[in-house]
Amino acid sequence: MSPTYIARSKRVAFQGEPGAYAHLAAREALPHAQAVATPTFEGALEAVRKGESDLAIIPVENSVYGRIADVHFLVRYFGRAIKGHVAEGPRNLFILGEHFHRVRHQLLGLKGARLSGVKTVYSQGPALGQCRKIIRELGLADKQWSDTAGAARHVAELNDPSACAIASTLAGETYGLEVLRADVEDEPHNMTRFLVVGGEPDDPPNDGAPVVTTFLFAVRNVPAALYKALGGFATNGVNMTKLESYQLGGSFNATEFYADIEGHPDARNVRLALEELQFFSSKVVMLGIYPAHPFRAEMP
Repeated sequence: MSPTYIARSKRVAFQGEPGAYAHLAAREALPHAQAVATPTFEGALEAVRKGESDLAIIPVENSVYGRIADVHFLVRYFGRAIKGHVAEGPRNLFILGEHFHRVRHQLLGLKGARLSGVKTVYSQGPALGQCRKIIRELGLADKQWSDTAGAARHVAELNDPSACAIASTLAGETYGLEVLRADVEDEPHNMTRFLVVGGEPDDPPNDGAPVVTTFLFAVRNVPAALYKALGGFATNGVNMTKLESYQLGGSFNATEFYADIEGHPDARNVRLALEELQFFSSKVVMLGIYPAHPFRAEMP
């Protein structure tokens, strides 16, 4: 991550209650900063906009569940427009870093509860989606909650041995629950990617270190515009690791795209690819330029 803005930050907001996976990610990625719980993703970002928090850490995608749709629509309003392009709305948040957190889900219940006696499981939607096998195996009725740690707190308050939650070990410790079955995620590679967001850009230097550049673009209304806009990345040898489309304004046409690429915009090949993208686009917004997390080098 960027060594300047992030290093001097004292508070980081996350969505959820104490013990949420975002809380764990904040402690891992930003151990020097105080982690502050907020009820919603919007609340975490608004804390940065208002100056109540220096940073926010928000999940953007999971290796099992896929993209976190709510967050993807929020990041559309990050960043700064590239010269010659206009971006609507206030643009006062920027991606400063990323963090990959290994998710280990625990099935939590009241102390003394039996696994054979649980009937209902509470958790956040993505967590339930990552634990379908155990839910099916035990025949549990799944109930969505606003976040995983909140689900653990709710089970503790219910004081019902037939209720359980899917959450972290930290959430179990925080709310006095015990692990009925450990590591119940469907896949051992369960990993969530978080974005670290701040109120001002802090671009790393183009010094050869691995960098991720994230941007939003809308193509011009001409034939094969998307094909031509992306062609520059292929011809200049720039690896695009993510491309997401948005259906906006009541239209079923994919009018905007979110992309991650490897490389710094000041690098010659990336600069040439972005110039070609701009030529075929009606809007290009730079959401963030930030150091690549070391986990990327370990990916299969």
